[in-house]
Amino acid sequence: MQLLPIRQALLSVTDKTGLRDFATFLHQGGVQLVSTGGTRKILLEAGLPVRAVSEVTGFPEILDGRVKTLHPHIHGPLLADKDNPAHLQTLAERNLLPLDLICVNLYNFAGALEQNLDIRDCIEQIDIGGPTMLRAAAKNFHSVLVVPDPEFYSRIMGELASQHYRVSLALRRETAARTFRLTSNYDAMIAQHLAKVDGASQN
Repeated sequence: MQLLPIRQALLSVTDKTGLRDFATFLHQGGVQLVSTGGTRKILLEAGLPVRAVSEVTGFPEILDGRVKTLHPHIHGPLLADKDNPAHLQTLAERNLLPLDLICVNLYNFAGALEQNLDIRDCIEQIDIGGPTMLRAAAKNFHSVLVVPDPEFYSRIMGELASQHYRVSLALRRETAARTFRLTSNYDAMIAQHLAKVDGASQN
């Protein structure tokens, strides 16, 4: 698909820079918003209608928020090939909400390291759901726009404004490539830290 219409978007970000303006722009174009936790709270405070992820999945956040987006109702739509009629049929049969845009950035593990937190506190800043969603959407860039960093907001808004809320394959591929670089660097940082943790701090 060369030009992907953006109708449904999932936003779940640690870095809230520019979030309200970006989400407001999407809403003004008729895009339905889905979100989690703190991100949803900010959007609601901005007066935007936004569904909770738990509403979409039919399952509450559990384990102190460790599990909220790891669900077929999220990853089915993220991985569905919109050029494949069988995939679209499966979404319809399973009553899965198609997702066209996913805006996610990751827990601040680097910040945890700067604070010299102990290993138990550090690992709570290892994002699981975020990288999983990012990688799924990046793999499926033919059918989903992945937005891994606020620096893309202005370009995306410009393209959507000029293309009647559709986004080009070229931009989707570019953001997918950036996504895989970001998740790779994120995992490398975590691996490096865990490898050098001494035995005493692992208790």
